[in-house]
Amino acid sequence: MKRIIALVSAIALVILGLGASFMTSLWASDWEDMFNEFSGVNAPMSQVLEEGDAGSKIAVVNFDGVIQDTGTTGGGMFATEGYDHPMTIQALKDIAADDSYSAVLLNVNSPGGGVFESAEIHKELMAVKESGKTIYSSMGNMAASGGYYISAPSDRIFATSETITGSIGVIMQSMNYTELAENVGISFDVYKSGKMKDMMSASREATDEEQDYLQEIVDTMFQDFVDVVADGRGMSEEEVRKLADGRIYLGGEAIENGLVDQEGYLDDALTALKEEVGGTPQVVEFGGTPSTSFPFGVKIQNALEGITGGGEVKMVQELINNRQGAEPMYLYE
Repeated sequence: MKRIIALVSAIALVILGLGASFMTSLWASDWEDMFNEFSGVNAPMSQVLEEGDAGSKIAVVNFDGVIQDTGTTGGGMFATEGYDHPMTIQALKDIAADDSYSAVLLNVNSPGGGVFESAEIHKELMAVKESGKTIYSSMGNMAASGGYYISAPSDRIFATSETITGSIGVIMQSMNYTELAENVGISFDVYKSGKMKDMMSASREATDEEQDYLQEIVDTMFQDFVDVVADGRGMSEEEVRKLADGRIYLGGEAIENGLVDQEGYLDDALTALKEEVGGTPQVVEFGGTPSTSFPFGVKIQNALEGITGGGEVKMVQELINNRQGAEPMYLYE
């Protein structure tokens, strides 16, 4: 009986949330925007932060959370909080192609993430620069590893004395539970087409050949990171490598060693960028927290998790996300 009541309550809450979302969209959006929200169209979420000259706009692009393509999008009715890789890439493409934008401010609060995703963002940021736009970066609580990688191409980087940055490097890791398996009497039968097919297996020790091969992969990706920093900061490879042993730096240290230009918060960076652009540019924000919510700001997903046992669901999801596998990361953990 309790399960039935919980199920009915969940359905009622979803219906209530969808109704609230519909009315909010009807009041605050035009019909095209509302259609995109309900159809799940992956259009970059944006909002005007400051009115001004629409012919000379500044785009504030948010990078909040782990930079990774999870296969989900922040668009649509069941939007969730967090970084949305496809939407961010599309936003950068649109900004590069739109002559009404004069500059971009990266609002970075991230420990980094995937090597591929970071490189893809860097590629699009270089396209933005090639289109003649100025790029500033504002580092928040953290802009480490991949968070610094995407900031490196910026014309000017801001950080506070409390900001954690640096962590220049690559990491790949896997578990090894062979001793645990032996203690509980578990054995593994593996049938493979080649000697390295089960490389990074958690059920056995890595061979010397496998360790050397994986280290070569890490070293190749690390060289790319070093090149990106050297090119973006106007430093030599030797200068970058002295700083790139994986350690983190506070904002003040990063200013001293050349990884950051000056101290300041997001509003300081925006003020400086406005001065460089000149006039009274309109400020448009991309990314951030979606607007889809229940009354009182309760997210649809959070409400459902509270009813269906979100703690267990999150735990299983974390186990899946942290599975053993060859996934190189620009990530500070």
